[in-house]
Amino acid sequence: MIVFHQNLTKERWQKMSFEEQMANVGSEIGRAINWKKNDPQRSRACFDRGLELLDLTREDPKNHTRIKLKELCRLREILADYFYFENSYKSTDAQWNNYFMNFNYLIANKKYGI
Repeated sequence: MIVFHQNLTKERWQKMSFEEQMANVGSEIGRAINWKKNDPQRSRACFDRGLELLDLTREDPKNHTRIKLKELCRLREILADYFYFENSYKSTDAQWNNYFMNFNYLIANKKYGI
């Protein structure tokens, strides 16, 4: 397995809240979307980094509830379908950006009471 985030330890990742973890995954997915048309190779690298972070999120014991694990596994499946396969689920860039933006709103709400 290739490690993209070499300075990121499991311990450091697991100190983040679930919302922070997902917002970071979303940042990489957003980059992958932005590069998709102009630089497919860079887009794929961003997507692979996003998957790495998603896998770290799935491995985090605090996320080992039935609902979260189901969501994370389904998320990985649908993202892979969107970026690597036929897009059977008919996902769009806007849907992915909206999905992950919600985690940013949750963080801002917790932090600033927005």
